[in-house]
Amino acid sequence: MPLERTNLLGMDREAMQRYFVSLGAREFHARQFLQWVYQRGITEFAQMTNLSKALRARLLSEATLEMPRVASEQLSSDGTRKWLLQLADGNHIETVFIPEDDRGTLCVSSQVGCALNCSFCATARQGYSRNLEASEIISQVWLAQYLLHDSGYTERAITNIVLMGMGEPLLNYEAVVPVINLMLDDLAYGLSRRRITLSTAGVVPAIDRLAKECPISLAVSLHAARDALRDQLVPLNRKYPIKQLL
Repeated sequence: MPLERTNLLGMDREAMQRYFVSLGAREFHARQFLQWVYQRGITEFAQMTNLSKALRARLLSEATLEMPRVASEQLSSDGTRKWLLQLADGNHIETVFIPEDDRGTLCVSSQVGCALNCSFCATARQGYSRNLEASEIISQVWLAQYLLHDSGYTERAITNIVLMGMGEPLLNYEAVVPVINLMLDDLAYGLSRRRITLSTAGVVPAIDRLAKECPISLAVSLHAARDALRDQLVPLNRKYPIKQLL
């Protein structure tokens, strides 16, 4: 039976260092690896020339950097791009890039579908399938950066990231936080905390936890100032009403 390879996408610096040490390598090799993947866009182990040949061979036999497949791309007249990505299990997610004069914002998904059933949300109509793995979240950033560069962007196109696509990010907390750590890490994307925004319908305990463990910008989908109306628009409000949320 063939050995199942470890997908290294989505591991933050601490997890990557633990993995490389488990291979008999040093922690600084993990830091070099992060730079190859996220700063230089290299996913072929053989091209990571400051790693030893023996380590590259070990990675080739035991690890992988598995990306979703781009199923389709839509380009708007204002430069907005939407990609439909097919995951390994056949599910699909959407990722959107929105260019503006002073920034380029990437909107990424955190779940396949969504279970919150907000009345105004198109994703709610497809129901909930599963949480995304950390690798499936960060690969949206990697692919978008690669595709934008391939389409002619010469400078850094993605300056801001919003966890505002399909799904409720705070219901996938354990996968989302390592991804945020990679977005912040100077060895990966090196974004400032104010350039990363998480949008939530109001999962109050996870908001409090995020503020302590990984403070970034937060956007709350409020949509109504009265509980009676918000109960209809955002059913999660019945569990975490406005007074508790704010």
